Formats: sequence, structure tokens, C-alpha cells
Amino acid sequence: MFSYYQLSVPVYARALQQLAHLLDKGADFALSKKVSDETMLGLRLAPDMLPLVKQVQIACDNAKFCVARLSDTTAPKHDDNEKTFAELKKRIDETISFINSVPESAFANAAGKTIVLPFMPDKPMSAEFYLLSFLTPNFYFHLTTAYDLLRSNGVEIGKADYIGEV
Repeated sequence: MFSYYQLSVPVYARALQQLAHLLDKGADFALSKKVSDETMLGLRLAPDMLPLVKQVQIACDNAKFCVARLSDTTAPKHDDNEKTFAELKKRIDETISFINSVPESAFANAAGKTIVLPFMPDKPMSAEFYLLSFLTPNFYFHLTTAYDLLRSNGVEIGKADYIGEV
């Protein structure tokens, strides 16, 4: 049986490392094509979807808030003001550092928790539902959307760049 720690911290850290790798490829592409970071970070799949910069910010927020909520720790605050690939990579690094800093023992009471999100106060969730059926799919939605934005705009990335070394 997997623990809440095992299903969050190492999973999110690995995925965020791959997101940073994707951003490196995006930055290299932008430099080679003389496209500004602002243009690249503003890419959208559809007019009503959030841009690349928000996809990365939300993926980081998903990881840090999930770990914080399940472990009774406080997530670091980010101002959502990143304007460059380098600034987004710094946010990813800070998020990975935070989640890796939370010890497995901090998740000891996670199973019994009820999670109430500030933006959905009338929809409390069990910790199990929150982690497995709400947060993790949402996390991967934003990671995949970031990948799709880069790939659909010419960045040469593939499944191996998304998944990482096996």
C-alpha cells in the first residue's frame, strides 16, 4: 500500500523536474527563433484557456498546496509575476525544494483529513479523493497543457521529454 507521501512528494518532484526540462527546451527554441519569452509564455491553446505562464504557475501551486494540506505545513507564497523562462524555472526549483523538505512523518494523519479548498468551501473532500481524484488529475492537466503549448508551437519535444528517464 502506498502512503500519501509516496503518492505526492516524489511524484510531483519528478514531474516538475520534467516541466523544467520542457521549459529549457522552450527557452532554447525561443532564443534560436528570436522569439521573446513574453511571446512564448503568452501562448494559449484556445482563446479561453490560460497561457503557458499560468499553466506552469498552477502546476507548481497544485504540488505545493497538496503537500502542505496533507502534511499540515505552510506552502511558500509566490506572487505569480514570472515573466521569463528563468523566473518560471526558479519557481519550479523553489516548489521542488519545498515539497522535498516535508518529511514523510508529516503525512502521518493525512488519511483522516477532510480537505476544504478556499475557492470551493461548500465541497469538502476526503484526503483520498482530494489527492487521487481531484488534485493529481488537475496537476497533470496543467503539465500536459504546458507540454502541448510548447509542442504545438514548434518546440522539438516528445514523450520522453515529458516522462523523463525510465
